[in-house]
Amino acid sequence: MRRSNWTEYQKEIADDHYYYARSCIRQNFFPGSEKAFLNIIGGNLRKDIFDDPAHTSCTGIGYHSDIVPLETIMTVVARQFSLMSEAGYENFVASCITSFGVYTEIMATWEEFPETEERTREYLLKATGREFRKPKNLAHTSDIIFHHREQIALQARHRLVNVYTGEPLRVVEHIGCHYAKIFPKSGIGGSEFPYVLAGMVESWGGEIVDYPERRHCCGFGFRNYLVQANRGYSIANSRSKLESMAPYRPDFIVSNCPGCAMFLDKWQYTLAEMEGTVYGQNGRGIPVLTYEEMAGLVLGYNPWELGMQMHQVDVEPLLDKMGVEYDRAAKYLGRNGKYLGRPEAVRVNGCPQGTYCNTKI
Repeated sequence: MRRSNWTEYQKEIADDHYYYARSCIRQNFFPGSEKAFLNIIGGNLRKDIFDDPAHTSCTGIGYHSDIVPLETIMTVVARQFSLMSEAGYENFVASCITSFGVYTEIMATWEEFPETEERTREYLLKATGREFRKPKNLAHTSDIIFHHREQIALQARHRLVNVYTGEPLRVVEHIGCHYAKIFPKSGIGGSEFPYVLAGMVESWGGEIVDYPERRHCCGFGFRNYLVQANRGYSIANSRSKLESMAPYRPDFIVSNCPGCAMFLDKWQYTLAEMEGTVYGQNGRGIPVLTYEEMAGLVLGYNPWELGMQMHQVDVEPLLDKMGVEYDRAAKYLGRNGKYLGRPEAVRVNGCPQGTYCNTKI
């Protein structure tokens, strides 16, 4: 049964010539991830990818918060597609999970209700004078990394293997809801058997951790967090996941959603302050990575150029396990080499100001 279901959730992913749409919020959470993606695809893999400075936010946060009407977001998306068409591309790649969900929803709506597409074309023409062609292939950036995962493995300088024990690193993968739960057949493996992150981990030597709350929401949910009174519900969801995975002793968490990765990382800091609780090994938190950061480490990228000093949970224990070389003193240096200062530590269970306790947790 699982095998027959799996065949229904395969996905066509373009091999080259990508029009890239950045996220409006990812660079605030994980500032090096989008640059890393561009470097990996354009540099390591020698693929054609266009980073268009003219594109805008998809307005997905406003749409899911009932601020931006459906007709408006459709017109914004139509403009994005017009920019893609003008640039000579037909493979649209979205960096943000919410954006990917928005594009998928709108494409499905236009297919089911052609009159909405015609109205959108009229709105776009009236507002901007533009016309558009729909993408031939629509993918999320994690799809692209997954598609090229074996080529990345061939260039690997590090593997997801503990260099001290030779054992595979134990990895928790978390799939964003807007990737596979809204339109399951738009994500590799759907919502039941999502494989987009697990495939990367396995190809690069790691081992996927299965645990009871593996498919539980991270707790973000726009209304759960944007409304301050609801934030207790948000952190309670993250806490449930962290408590569920902790007994399995994962070495790190990887997510393909900017909100999920941000909350699973930063709520650990909050919970350490609130309850004095940490969920990782040796009295520390569980590092949380984006899939671009994971791929970048495998390829030998500098962790500080990947922006990993912005994480709330320190990544040095993971870097050491992978055998990644890094300059400890460079962690808090700005682009001009100026020392920016070290964040104040959260002291949990008497954790000393040691090698890994010197940032947050």
